[in-house]
Order: sequence, then structure tokens, then C-alpha cells
Amino acid sequence: MYHEGELDVQRKAGVADLAARVGRIIGGTIPPVAARFIEARTLLIASTIDDDGRVRATPLFGAIHVDDERTLRVRSDFEAEGDIGILAIDFATRRRMRVNGVARREGRDLYVTTNEVYSNCPQYIHPRPVRPDTSSPEAWVRTSDTFFLATAHPERGADASHRGGDPGFVTFDGARVVFPDYSGNNMFNSLGNLAVNPNCGLLFLDFESGAMLQLSGRGRVEWEPERRVVIDVSALRSEIP
Repeated sequence: MYHEGELDVQRKAGVADLAARVGRIIGGTIPPVAARFIEARTLLIASTIDDDGRVRATPLFGAIHVDDERTLRVRSDFEAEGDIGILAIDFATRRRMRVNGVARREGRDLYVTTNEVYSNCPQYIHPRPVRPDTSSPEAWVRTSDTFFLATAHPERGADASHRGGDPGFVTFDGARVVFPDYSGNNMFNSLGNLAVNPNCGLLFLDFESGAMLQLSGRGRVEWEPERRVVIDVSALRSEIP
């Protein structure tokens, strides 16, 4: 069920037994209640892998349909083929679902065939994310209380996750992003991916204006004096309407 990176991080964190129990929630199909939740969303977060191996986190807008228990379809011009991780999140109710699988384009639609489907706990989800200071990338990161992390495993595919905390919990000095890893569901999907493949992407959004900041780089987990993620940034892109 878990790959070698996830198992390694779970052992180091001392939660291997708990993770084994929690992992039973991972399925391969979309249950009806999850389908209704996903179709009600207006925004998804996608984790994809470029041809050069760069991992990106991207907002995905468009009408969302669950055609059957293994097929998610989005009316979108987003270009993606191959491994994809999808995060569906509702800030108001603090619910989120992860749908990981394989993407293909057919006409105007993006199809995702599922491999893994599971819900996440509501911890650290802010019902109303704060509006960040978008005057510079450093200020944007420093004043955010919410961002999204994209990671990938060479064989198991891509994954998109949510990160939240008080403004200032994540920092960026122009070259390096640092944030603490707060205790969550103890599966360590993102950190497990980083343990095997350091390529990753981050996405910061201004939910009021639609502005976005995308960062890409190579991440690692540091365990002392506390568990945290450090990402050396190699590419940056901002889009402000």
C-alpha cells in the first residue's frame, strides 16, 4: 500500500502502526458521497509532472463531473497527460479529498482515471484564507496562511496536498522556502514522496483577486530541531490579474 518513502518517514516519525491503520481509508474508486462533494467544487488543485521532471501545482477551474467510480472529468483547457494528483477542498466546511491517477485529454475535457481516492482530516484548513500581500513573492509567502504542495513518486504518481497555519508559518527568502510539518493523518504522502523524489511545486493563491504564485524546486525533510520541509527554489512564476 505505502511506498518506500512513506514507510521510511512513518518509521522516523514513530507512527508506523498508526499509519498502517489509517491507510485503510485509501481506495481505488470514487464513492457516491465523494462524487457529490467533488462535483460541487469550483476549484481543484492539480499536481503534474513536466517532461523535464519538474513538478507543478496548478489551480484547475472548470465544470467538474464524476462519470463513473473510476473517472473524473473536468471541462478545462489545462494541458496534462500522464500522472496527476487532484485535491478537492471546501474551505467553508473544512473538507478535502485526494484523487490520484492518470490524466488524458479528449477534446475540451480532461479525464482522470483514478488509482487512489481518500479523504483527509480537516486540520489546518482555514474557512476563510487571509488575503496575502502580493507586492513581492517573499511578502506573498510570509503573509499567507494557506498554500498547496505538489509532489510525485517515480512509480506511484503525483499528489497534491494542502498546507495551512498562521500567517508566517511558511517563509521565503528569495531562494529557499521553509515550513514546519504539522502532525496530520500520519500517512506522510507528501514527505514520503520527497524522500524518494525531491522535485516539488508550491502554489499560493489570492482567493479574492485570483492572483497566483507558483514555485518549483527540490525539497527535503529536516528532523532537528523539529520536523520541517526545506525547498531550494529553482523557478518562480506569478500571475496577477
